[in-house]
Amino acid sequence: MCGIAGLAGPHFTDERLAETVRAMARAVSHRGPDAEGFHSPLGSRVALGHRRLAVIDLSPTGAQPMASGSGRWTIVFNGELYNFAAMRAELAERGVRFRGTGDTEVLLEAIEAFGVDDALRRTNGMFAFAAWDSRDRRLFLGRDRLGEKPLYFATDDSKVAFASELRALRTVPGLVLDIDPSSVASLLRWSYVPHPHTIYRGVRQLAPGHLLEVDLSGDRLHVDEREWWSLAEVVDRALGRRSVSAATLDVAVDELLPLLRDAVRLRMTSDVPLGAFLSGGIDSSLVAALAAESSPSGSIDTFTVAMPDTGFDESKFAAEVARHLGSRHHEVHLSIADALATIPALATTWDEPFADPSMLPTVLLCRAARRDLTVCLGGDGGDELFAGYNRHSIGASVRNRTERLPRSVRAALGWAATAASPGTIDAVGRLIPASRRPPNLGDKVHKAGTLIRDSGDPWASLAGVWNQQHLPVAAHGPEVPTIRHDVGTVERMMLIDTASVLPDQMLVKVDRASMASALEVRVPLLDHRLLEWSWSQPLEVLTAGGVGKRVLRRAAERVLPDPIVRRPKMGFDPPLAEWLRHELKAWADDLLAHPRCVSEGWLDGHALARVWAEHRSGRRNNEYRLWGVLMLEQWLSAHHPN
Repeated sequence: MCGIAGLAGPHFTDERLAETVRAMARAVSHRGPDAEGFHSPLGSRVALGHRRLAVIDLSPTGAQPMASGSGRWTIVFNGELYNFAAMRAELAERGVRFRGTGDTEVLLEAIEAFGVDDALRRTNGMFAFAAWDSRDRRLFLGRDRLGEKPLYFATDDSKVAFASELRALRTVPGLVLDIDPSSVASLLRWSYVPHPHTIYRGVRQLAPGHLLEVDLSGDRLHVDEREWWSLAEVVDRALGRRSVSAATLDVAVDELLPLLRDAVRLRMTSDVPLGAFLSGGIDSSLVAALAAESSPSGSIDTFTVAMPDTGFDESKFAAEVARHLGSRHHEVHLSIADALATIPALATTWDEPFADPSMLPTVLLCRAARRDLTVCLGGDGGDELFAGYNRHSIGASVRNRTERLPRSVRAALGWAATAASPGTIDAVGRLIPASRRPPNLGDKVHKAGTLIRDSGDPWASLAGVWNQQHLPVAAHGPEVPTIRHDVGTVERMMLIDTASVLPDQMLVKVDRASMASALEVRVPLLDHRLLEWSWSQPLEVLTAGGVGKRVLRRAAERVLPDPIVRRPKMGFDPPLAEWLRHELKAWADDLLAHPRCVSEGWLDGHALARVWAEHRSGRRNNEYRLWGVLMLEQWLSAHHPN
């Protein structure tokens, strides 16, 4: 895991290129504290920078930028190739001689042997890279299939600048970084900015599975972006292979478990200490169990954070799983004070405004894990690939049961669901046992009412935070791949979550939180073979009867005790609602006293004042709406003060 940066253009001097890229690379030094390297050959008009977190091949032969054996290609690479041993063997049969033992050299030689696109199609990994072809004077920027590793770029007729994080682009002289009001609206609407957009008008995210080819052979550079892997094509092929008769659940598990085991096994190669996050939930517990199976010792280090004073502590469940696995379990206790002290620094950890509340515990978990480990396996991806979000099961069920009703009946049902305030619904909901009561019940009932009443996109009804009516500028919507097959409500929501929420929210959260502590997180459930398999299954294998991740749960039953598998889904959000009324009230009052988002015309000021007053009084839980505004205001104060 590393940080990369670079600059290219036909009119730069060698000195300016080198000086700028050194500053860019040092801006992302937290991603790679072990070493730095630069490549800026005289007269090339290209400079590459790299910050290294050494994980595979710790020797000097693993240093970057790295040149191919022929000298034609030079690469800076961030990520891991999990199948590099198989790719290395294939290249060795073709006569390639290797100098080191790492995966970066394997990718570099595969690019030379097969070309960039074909080399990437052979990979199983997470990565972002820049490869310079000195013979044809072309620069290639590439990103992995599902967007596990980030890559930002800015380009015009005279230059292209790229980096792992936006903070590096802020160091480029002359690069105009104007805030995009539509991206601000996206942040407030969805809690993140969907690719290819960024918070800045002139900067883009390279989309997952895409390549950017920059031709520097002439006086002006020419830029072409293309897909080397297509989610739409994969989904279409998988849907075309679906069996007409539904496979039994046991047959599906027989197919799934070997894929899961191999995905975990491939991600356990490391020359530094490796462990697994363990929350006690089904996804992380299954990953940890399979990792213990693959470990030569039959055990593995598992890691959790205990925060009993915050209300979202799952450490006792994690300890139960660890006892079953016989893992070497690490439990770090953190207090509310630890959590609260971290909040003001979140805007610098995420150098683009970001508003997923679970960013806070994720930062604390990664920070604590780095004391003992350099690499951790995580359980992300299960919800997107196996229909695990509530909106996939309950939300889709509500829509499917009501969409054929007359509009007048739907309107009446929607009114009934929203007649009482969310606060009142929460109060009544306290009669339900805590173990069976969904968090934020009132908000969920109101969203269900909106879903029943409206005939628009159900994903937007359920995933939206601020309503578009309160945002004077239209938000960028998530980019949804166009597929040939007709799909139902659940599958459409799964497609949006995989194409946008996964790379732009969930993986951004994990990448920035882990890289802030120079910790590498690997995600076995995002092996692309699992995505291809899950989409080929009949929907009832994934979700049925309001229960998501059905097949994943059944697979877990074969390696974990029933009480662990049958635990209800729990979120990873801190108790922001109460903190904003008490411990964080002064901080929030200060940020909301003269909010830039209102003065700049990005958010309706009357709506914001009402939302804050409702929340302070306890009449309604507006934590998600307020968190988005607070994170935006904190980011503006840190990066764009008046």
